[in-house]
Formats: sequence, C-alpha cells, structure tokens
Amino acid sequence: MKASSKPTKQDWDPSSLLNYTAIQNPQDDFDSITCEVKSTPETASDSYDLDLTSRRYALAGVACSGILSSCCIIAGTVIIATRGGNGAIQFALYSDLQVVILGLVLNLIVTLCTESTGLVHGISLRSALASESRLRFNTNLRLLTAARGWRNPNGSLLNGVMAVLLILSYTSASFVILFTEETIVDGDQIVGTVYYGSITGLPLLLLGATLLLQAVIALSGMRASVKILTWSSSPFDVTVALVHHAQSTPVPFRCMRGVSDVDVHGGPVKPSETQHSAWHAHPSIRKVILFLWGLVVSCAGWAAVVMLIGYPMFLGVIETRTPSELWTFLPRKYSMLVSWTFWLSGDVTVQRWILSIVGVALIQGPLTLGLHCSELITNVIRDERQWRRATGSKGLRMTINPLKSFFTNPLGLVIFVAKPALHWMFGLSFDLSSSDIDDRIAPSYG
Repeated sequence: MKASSKPTKQDWDPSSLLNYTAIQNPQDDFDSITCEVKSTPETASDSYDLDLTSRRYALAGVACSGILSSCCIIAGTVIIATRGGNGAIQFALYSDLQVVILGLVLNLIVTLCTESTGLVHGISLRSALASESRLRFNTNLRLLTAARGWRNPNGSLLNGVMAVLLILSYTSASFVILFTEETIVDGDQIVGTVYYGSITGLPLLLLGATLLLQAVIALSGMRASVKILTWSSSPFDVTVALVHHAQSTPVPFRCMRGVSDVDVHGGPVKPSETQHSAWHAHPSIRKVILFLWGLVVSCAGWAAVVMLIGYPMFLGVIETRTPSELWTFLPRKYSMLVSWTFWLSGDVTVQRWILSIVGVALIQGPLTLGLHCSELITNVIRDERQWRRATGSKGLRMTINPLKSFFTNPLGLVIFVAKPALHWMFGLSFDLSSSDIDDRIAPSYG
C-alpha cells in the first residue's frame, strides 16, 4: 500500500486524495493493516494545510477569555468583600431598555469566550479520537463524545464538567445584571418611574470561575500527549493528515460504500446516483433534530401554562390592558408571569443564591445543550458542501483564511448569532429583578 501523490493547496479534486494498490491476498488479517508513511514537519505542511492561522485565532480567544474571567473574579470578589454576599453595585438607568441591551452584550461576550475555548477543546478531541482509531466523522458532538480515560482532558468526566460549566456560564450571566423599577406615587396617581441596574457580586464571581475553568480544560487537552495533526476544519485536510500520520486504516471490499452503510456487508457497490441526507449518514443527526423539536414544543407549552395560570407583574394593571398588550417581547408591568421571591438578607443568602442559580440552570440547560448540538448539523452540512464543490468542474480551493471561511458559512453564522440571542431571550423569560427597599430578588417565569 502506498500513499497518494501530493494534492495542491489551491484547486484540488477528491479523486487525488488516496490511491491504494490492489490487495493481493484477500484472506489476510486486514485489521492489522496500517499505513507505513513516516512524516516530518516539512512533508506534512506540503501534504495538507496545518491551518496555523486558526490556531493563533483560537489561542488569542482563549487568552482573552482568561483575562476577562480573571477580571470578573476580581470584580466579584471586591463586590462581595465590600457589600456582602448579597451585595451589588447599583447604577441609574434612563430606561429599562438599557439593562436589556447590557444583557444582550454580556451574552455575546460569553458566547465569544465559550466558542474560543470550545474550538480548542473540539480540535484536541478530534485528535484524541484519531489516535484511538475512533474518528468516524470529521464533525462530532464535542461535549457528548469522549476519548478514553477518566483523567483525559477529553474524557467523559471532564467533558461532563465542561457541559456543566457551559450551562453555568450562561446562567450566571443572566444574574449578573439585575433590574429595579420603582414607581413614584402621589396619592392614587402614578407620577413617574425610576430605573436602576445592579451588578451582583456572587454571580459575577461564578461567571469568571466558569469561563476560567473552561479555558484551563481546553488548554489541558491541547497540551496533552496526543499531537494535534491539523487545526483545519476541512474534511480533506483531516483525511490527508490521518493518512500521512498513519492514523487511518483502509477497509477492504468497501469501495464506494458511504458512512450510511457502515453496518452493511456485501462488498463494494456502484456509485450512488443521489447522495443520502445527513439524517441517514450521521446517527447523531436524528437525535439532535428530535431533541431540538422537543425544545420547541416545550417552550410553546411553557408559554401556554404561564398565560393560563400566571398573573400580571403588578396586580391591578391587567384590567386596563387589551389581550394583545399582554403579549410583549420585553417584560412590562402587565406581562404575565409565575414567580417566587426571597430576601437577600439573613444567614442563608449564599444558599438562596445557589438555589436560584441551580434552579435556572436546570431549566436553561436543555437550551444550552441544544444549541451546542445544533453545531453538528451545520458542520455536517458544511462538510457535504465542500465535498460537492470538490467534485465540480472548478474543484475546491483548499487554502482559505479561517475568518473568510467563517463568514461565508451562512448556517454557522446563524448558529453563532442564535446562541447569545436565544440565551438573552431566555433571560427575558426569567424576569430577574431586585429591590433595595426590602432587599429581595424575584425570579419570575414569563
């Protein structure tokens, strides 16, 4: 068996990817077949794209995430030390829209940090699976696919920890900035409204800790004993890298068998006239799609329950509002909700904070994991498009700037925008408010 000729970095056709000589003895033990190609850094860079630019971008993002998380930890510690566990720094607002915008910006920052650490963690996971001969697909569910070994940074234990940290990072971001609305009353008349925002210490400290731990785990996976072959997301670069480093084993009598026929026996087949959908090719795709539709049904049911058994945020205003006014995108005094209130004073303040954060995290967790799993669909579609372009008359341009690749992937952009936007909208459905008058916080489901 011999390796293929070197593909060019510009226009490239998949037919030049790999050519194996005919196997003379079909009765050999094919499980022991391995590629005998000895690689060097020089030959590797000529055979496929190492994509060191993506490496620099990812590490820069992880560094920024580490700096931001350290600032959050320091600021949260200072607030707790000066104001107590239930303390917060209050600032005046001109309108309630300001705190809504601040929440959206904070969710966007959290997304940038988690995506940077997620990229490093996902690349190291792919290399770990390849070293174990378990890399069946170029795209895998980062948090739900694990390498062997409990102590492995990409193992089941730390992948579970990463999932919890990802959920808590978005949950704590919803608690960092709380909104206070005080109504000025003269007799029976409302003469004005004053708006305040509060930056809370304990959730800010938790946000910094979760972001920092994610960065540490991602860097641990990068610096593990497994070598990262390429930082490219292209299935062609990954395939050539696996062959070049003897981590890919050809399967005999499987010519023109697709990944959808992985469990089908019967020898080689003729090329299919039509390509099977990702639904049939990738077994995890079906689970992800069903899970996402389950989230849609659950959110619709949540809204219906709140409208049936909920009550307005301020009693007495519902009589003056039409049914259409009760359906508002941003929380208002007449928005329907179901809530509980507890006071941020006494000896159980930290326990109350933990109870509130854990309660929201349990409900928000499926949304965070669902958005994470949706990356599988977009990346599989991206890989399929690259294969189609490579088989076209113009071929596929192999070397491309990672930023250009990111901005030219419409589905990837949709998912990137949807993550902060949907978490922000989820934060709106939890109307987290505070009051300096009676030192209380009121999480509300609306």
